Amino acid sequence: MEQSVDTKYTLTDEGFKELRDVIYKTSGIYYSESKKYLLESRILKRIQSLKLNSLYDYVNYIKNPGNKGELRNLFDAITINETYFFRAEQQFEALEKIIIPELIKDKSKDSPSVVIRIWSAACSTGEEPYTIAMIILEKIKPIFPNCQFQILGSDISTQVLEVAKSGVYKEYSVRNMPEYYLKKYFIVKDGAYFLKDEVKRLVRFSNINLFDANQVRMVSNCDVIFCANVLIYFDIPAKQKVVSYLYDALNPGGYLFIGYSESLHGISKAFKLVHLPKAIAYKKE
Repeated sequence: MEQSVDTKYTLTDEGFKELRDVIYKTSGIYYSESKKYLLESRILKRIQSLKLNSLYDYVNYIKNPGNKGELRNLFDAITINETYFFRAEQQFEALEKIIIPELIKDKSKDSPSVVIRIWSAACSTGEEPYTIAMIILEKIKPIFPNCQFQILGSDISTQVLEVAKSGVYKEYSVRNMPEYYLKKYFIVKDGAYFLKDEVKRLVRFSNINLFDANQVRMVSNCDVIFCANVLIYFDIPAKQKVVSYLYDALNPGGYLFIGYSESLHGISKAFKLVHLPKAIAYKKE
């Protein structure tokens, strides 16, 4: 029997739970019953693109092992990518003035050639890792010219990573940026902001699902990890799982930054909470 127009773009409770389970098992992102409408609205474009007749058809489509490639498109549709340059200003200040000098001092005891590895997990369209790269060029390199930096930006969404790699932004992304950085590191043309190559060269990008142990294991020996505003999408077991992966990716003495509204309380006891002048971080001892 053909579905009515009223119901073809809504999910039954059973259909919602099936789709929610697929999303949870593959990404750790959890949708409560109160977010049913939000989930429905976010995947409408995928239904139209695939020329499917209903949300129910999409549930069946995504469950088919032969359609695994659709998971990437699903992740693109359901993840929120709200970000801009210099968003976590206090964390960046702590990184520049306290954490990087401390790491360089500790590492230089063992070797004259120091490499600092920084991972921006869930970097969205790249503003966070590029902000870090600009701070390194502007503030760190002049003081520590022989120190090498490796910056990784990763995200579950391939769509946002394409934007990150292009390095082209709109005014919204640069609205919080100090004028000096804007003038020095961007070229403005036709209302768009083009990031200069000297910044782009410092960052490499990778498609990584933080809920996938095999993918996260590809990242190791990090000195600092930024993973802001990600844990809020997970339930407690998923948070515990992801945080344990991030812990394993850090070097001893390395730091984890999470979002201002997030906490590891009840999630992990493996880190030491460190109070910095204007921010907090979690340190692996």
